[in-house]
Amino acid sequence: MAAMGTLYLVRHGQASFGAADYDQLSELGQRQCRALGEWLRGRGIAFEAVLRGTLRRHQQSLAALTEGHGALPEALAWPGLNEYDSEALIRAVHPHPLEAPRTPEAYRAHFRLLRQGLEAWIAGRSAPLGMPSHAAFVAGVVAALDHVRTQCSGDVLLVSSGGPIATAVAQVLGTPAETMIDLNMRIRNSALTEFAYTPRRHMLFSYNHLPHLDAPERRDWVTYS
Repeated sequence: MAAMGTLYLVRHGQASFGAADYDQLSELGQRQCRALGEWLRGRGIAFEAVLRGTLRRHQQSLAALTEGHGALPEALAWPGLNEYDSEALIRAVHPHPLEAPRTPEAYRAHFRLLRQGLEAWIAGRSAPLGMPSHAAFVAGVVAALDHVRTQCSGDVLLVSSGGPIATAVAQVLGTPAETMIDLNMRIRNSALTEFAYTPRRHMLFSYNHLPHLDAPERRDWVTYS
């Protein structure tokens, strides 16, 4: 029987939704990731390798994880693990200017438009400015999974965003590409997703859970953006 490893996929901590620069962890986002690092250390997990996207929130999330966990291997920066451009997706289906969402109604409208933008992009009906095709986006995620599967054999940490992680889950389960949208819309900040893997394939073990935020005093640490 082939040796089996575990790939831990982590969505970045809370960023700065609604601000001029989203790509910046909030103080809560740093605490979320630090707590996850502590939880992983408490389970005695020693990582063979680390992969991360190249966005600032990925780097900051990994730094906070490292604070909580201790020494981690030097991370391999992987641009294929970067998030799609939500603003470009929305502009492709709604070319009129949008104000930053400040109310619950505005937030709901934002995410309705994002869903429409994702649907159009996946179906090939739109080509958002500055973004790869959906097929190229998927290929970047799959290449990272293939790297883990073929080059590693133990515990591996991967820090990315909701879109790539949802895409990875959809790929492993063999679902229609559109399934990624529903997975993506519910993934929480610093959430942990686990794949068991062999040299031949990945298998989903868990999705979108927050064992490091289970304590009652951390109930208000759970965020989605």
